[in-house]
This record gives sequence, C-alpha cells and structure tokens, in this order.
Amino acid sequence: MRVITSAEIDQVVTFPHLIDALAEAFRSDIETPVRHHHEIEREGAHGTLLLMPAWSGPKTKDGFVGVKVVSVFPDNGAKNLPSVLGTYLLMDGATGEPRAALDGTRLTLWRTAAASALAARYLARPDAARMVMVGAGSLSPFLIRAHLSQRPIREVALWNHRFERAENEAAQLQAEGLPVTAVRDLEGAVREADLVSCATLSTAPLIKGAWLKNGAHLDLVGAFNLSMREADDEALQRGDVYIDTHAARSEGGDVALSLQSGAIAASHVKGTLFDLCRQDKSQRRHAEAITVFKSVGTALEDLAAAMLVWRKLPHTA
Repeated sequence: MRVITSAEIDQVVTFPHLIDALAEAFRSDIETPVRHHHEIEREGAHGTLLLMPAWSGPKTKDGFVGVKVVSVFPDNGAKNLPSVLGTYLLMDGATGEPRAALDGTRLTLWRTAAASALAARYLARPDAARMVMVGAGSLSPFLIRAHLSQRPIREVALWNHRFERAENEAAQLQAEGLPVTAVRDLEGAVREADLVSCATLSTAPLIKGAWLKNGAHLDLVGAFNLSMREADDEALQRGDVYIDTHAARSEGGDVALSLQSGAIAASHVKGTLFDLCRQDKSQRRHAEAITVFKSVGTALEDLAAAMLVWRKLPHTA
C-alpha cells in the first residue's frame, strides 16, 4: 500500500482536472452511505471520529472503494497539533485490496474548493471579474485558485476579521502572481463583487443580502454546524439557492437555519450538484439573477479526488 503525502497530491492535481472529475462523479453511480459520527470520551474536550465511506457502482470500470477517517480533538492546539486530522484509505473496487493512504486533510481542501468552483461553473456569470474571499484560513487560497480556474476574475478582495492575517495571505498569493488584495471594508467589497466566497467559522451572518448586487453569485462553504452562519436570510431569499447534497437542508448553517425558521420554503432550494452536473448547462435564469450555493461536503467528492490522485501519480511496475 502506498502512502501519498500532501506534497504529492499538490504535484499531480490541478483544479480544471479535479473539477471535471467531480462533475463526472456527480453524474455517475457512486454510492455514498450516511457518514458515521462517534464521540470519544476524553478528559477536557471530547474527541470526535468521523467515517465517510463511498464506492463505485458495480458497472464502473476500474472502480474503487474509499473511506475518509477524520478525527476532531479540540484540545490539540495546546499540543501544537491541528484539531482536525484526516486520512483517506483507497481500496481496489473489485478485490478490496488497499491501494493507498492519502493525506486526508489536503485532499479535503482540494475537493471542497473544487466543488464550489464546479457549482460556480453553472451558477456564476460567465463574465464574473471581481471576487471577494471572506476568511483567510487554510481553505481560502484553494477557493481563490479554484474560482480563478473557472471564471475570468481580474480582482480578488480578501477579507478576514483579523486584517493582518488577510494581509499576510494576500502577500503570499501576490507572490504567486494572483490578483489578491487585502481589504478592511467587507460591505464595500461585496457590493462590487460578481462572486463572493465564504469559508469562516462565524456564528453570526457576515454577508447581508442587501449588499449583493444583481447578478452576483454567493458561495457558502463554512458554517458547518447549526450554530454557525455566514449569510443572512435576505441573502438566501434574494437568490436562487442550490446545495451540494440534500444533507445541506438539515446540516450546517445558512440554508438549514433559514429552512428551520421558515425564512425560505423548501421549494426555494432549486437543486443539488447532482442536478447541476446532470443537466450540464448554466442554471442562471437571466444575467441579473442572484445565485447562492451552500456546501456541507460529501464522501463522493473525496473518492473522486482520491481516484484522480491515484491515476495521476506515476506507478512503478
């Protein structure tokens, strides 16, 4: 069994290829059972173990079985360790033989950003030129690169609640030749944006619907539980809302919370990534329509990304 590091993943994956691989996966017959969630009792903050399996359908050529194992230990910061760690186990679809163990944390960053850009392929205006990235965490550089691969974005405004972190990240991305500038005025940046991507842990809405200009696309990636929120009800009410999977109706913040409160009706959610990929055409009603995409993640994306990495890596005889 091969161990595949984050550096090796970075060497072989590009967003155009990964986004295409995800699109094909959402059109395929990959099985994704409900993920397993287990609490691990410990002194201090309890840990969590997440198991996310998926496998190719029986008629799939060169199929695979995979499972992502994620551990969440909130007290790890005191030990200079990330609180969230993950590994992806990829197995042969015909025999179950283990093929590879991949860096699950890195794989998740790539596939999460690719899923957002895949949605934007169908929902954002083709001429989207100005982007706002809300949040300067580990996911934001991936989201910026992913969206840049799908739309002719000329300017990226990067906002973070700690401005110095946005400045540091913007400088690093500028050094790569990316058009990223740190900003302090979130409202002003959003009012001018064609595409707004959010990846934060905010517990209160950061994006107000009143700020979104006609034709804007809003990408909501953070707010992974019901105590978090990145956009207010008005943002969802003004937009044509799409979600990655039906789980987003009850998991994560934003869409699930607006549905629970009655701020939006179930019929306000127009479809999923499955629908977008299988229809395979722009779902914008008109140029001035506002669109919204909310993701909570799915094991299908992990499997598709792991399969792409495996196929792209050179293998010795």
